[in-house]
Amino acid sequence: MNATAWTATVALIRDTFREAFARRVFWGFFGAATVILLFLWFISRIDVVQGANASALLMGRNQPSPDVELMVRQTQSFIAMILYYAGMGLAVFASAGLVSAMFEPGRIELLLSKPVSRTHLLLGRYAGNLLVVATNIIYLVGGSWIIFGLKTGVWGAGFLLSSLCTIFVFSVLLSVIVLVGVVWDSAAIAIMVTFALMIAAPILAQEQTIVRLLSSEFSRDVVRVLHFCLPRTSEISDIVKQLIMGQPVRSWEPMWTTGAFGAAVLWLGIREFRRRSY
Repeated sequence: MNATAWTATVALIRDTFREAFARRVFWGFFGAATVILLFLWFISRIDVVQGANASALLMGRNQPSPDVELMVRQTQSFIAMILYYAGMGLAVFASAGLVSAMFEPGRIELLLSKPVSRTHLLLGRYAGNLLVVATNIIYLVGGSWIIFGLKTGVWGAGFLLSSLCTIFVFSVLLSVIVLVGVVWDSAAIAIMVTFALMIAAPILAQEQTIVRLLSSEFSRDVVRVLHFCLPRTSEISDIVKQLIMGQPVRSWEPMWTTGAFGAAVLWLGIREFRRRSY
């Protein structure tokens, strides 16, 4: 990437952050994350945590007791699931508005008048939205990890890795928001389509059970194809839990297929954006 392209990319990302600040999107996420961190700091000082740590020291252990470590991992898993589902839903709402704002009459013409390719313009907006959400996810997960580490001595890397999984899934859902934004210029439709995919994921995760209940081979094939091709967010949430609990990941396939879906959808969004006239 040459200097001009890099400058344009930074400008596009900075513009997205400015809009997120102006719409109170960034501060809303940041404020909610801060409240959660303060709450975690409070509960880390209650007797059950302090008492478990004291017992471990009295028994001559240099490492956290298994009970403390299990409690911390379970709490981290609970936080990760809240962030994964509730946080993802809020991020979809906020990002749909930020993406659709780019296509508002007057603004899109102004952006297209800049000496930047349409592909670069759309990817810059995509990257800006992704960084807005990723910054807050890393802040919350990293802050939680430090609080638990300082108070209990449990420093497992699984919780940190879980944040990368959450950001990855959001990046895939964001590609859907971008495609719908390009095609329909509607935040409402983008939200509905994205949430439909999120609702379908846990249903399609029961593929084997559903296939046994269907009488038509064609219907079974449709379910298999949908399960394989659409984002497998429910199964990735299982990977998140396995990482946090220190268990071996049974299969990384949901990550690869979901990533391929995101890349294909983003490519379609770029292709449609380059073809449209404004």
